[in-house]
Amino acid sequence: MNRIDRLSAILIQLQSKKVVRALEIAERFDISLRTVYRDIRALEEAGVPIGAEAGVGYFMMEGYSLPPVKFSKDEAGAILMATKLAEKQTDVSIRNNLNDALFKIRSALKVEEKDYLESIENNIEVIHSPQTINADFPNNFLANIQSALANKKVINFDYYSNYNDAFTNRDVEPMSLCYYARNWHLVGYCRLRNDLRDFRSDRIMKLRTTETSFDPARHEDYKGYLDTIVRGTDLIEVNIRFDVKVSRYIQESRYFMGFIESEVHDNYVDMKFMTSNLNIFARWLLQFTTAAKVISPSLLEDKVIEFFQEGLTAYSQVEAK
Repeated sequence: MNRIDRLSAILIQLQSKKVVRALEIAERFDISLRTVYRDIRALEEAGVPIGAEAGVGYFMMEGYSLPPVKFSKDEAGAILMATKLAEKQTDVSIRNNLNDALFKIRSALKVEEKDYLESIENNIEVIHSPQTINADFPNNFLANIQSALANKKVINFDYYSNYNDAFTNRDVEPMSLCYYARNWHLVGYCRLRNDLRDFRSDRIMKLRTTETSFDPARHEDYKGYLDTIVRGTDLIEVNIRFDVKVSRYIQESRYFMGFIESEVHDNYVDMKFMTSNLNIFARWLLQFTTAAKVISPSLLEDKVIEFFQEGLTAYSQVEAK
């Protein structure tokens, strides 16, 4: 990137946040802090009103704004792909806001960029395996949760526990929204349990934002909690050898079982999984019969044999009747 383009990009970056640290600019453009200081000085000499707060960062003076942003074809294409992903991986509230935003973005594009998007839009698709939608759960609260996060407001909702098959009413201090295991999760401090908790957004009902504020600094350890639940502290490594013909048909389902990596050979595929429940994993393996062999741990092999024998006994008793 030449210096003129970099100065323009820095100007846009300064308008993207309330305060931008010099280190952020340096890391984005892979330049030294000394170069950042020179670029900021050049913008100031060109008449751009940039303020600075020692030890904090740079900011644009109130009232200054750039002309409407222009997008390149590559940038427009990237926005299209991000939109396609968001349509499949967010809820109704975010999708509605996203569609409104996309109309505004398209309106700012030149004719060439609009034609470019139209030429590729129908050829880009994000395909997910079908998921059962439970009409009891509206799954349209992500925008409300985002707002509560920004405003540091306690939210109240009814939450369904799959384990107890029951609803409980919760007051929660929202700390983070994160996407893992094919769902959006709210991590927050639950005032009912007096501890940090992980809530799946698609199990939330009747959410409302209260007027009660909270101090996020009281729960700075939430990142450690989040890391623990995502990685899992009690996961067990499982290694399975699949017949190569069978492996072709489990490309999607393997991820639900904690798939990590695979090593392909001529007649078989070795796959590594991380699971927290050997019983569930053993029952999943039963469907492959002789096309799957447990490499490790031996306890999993024992469980597969145990469940197979239980099934054999049950069917033998049916036949005897």
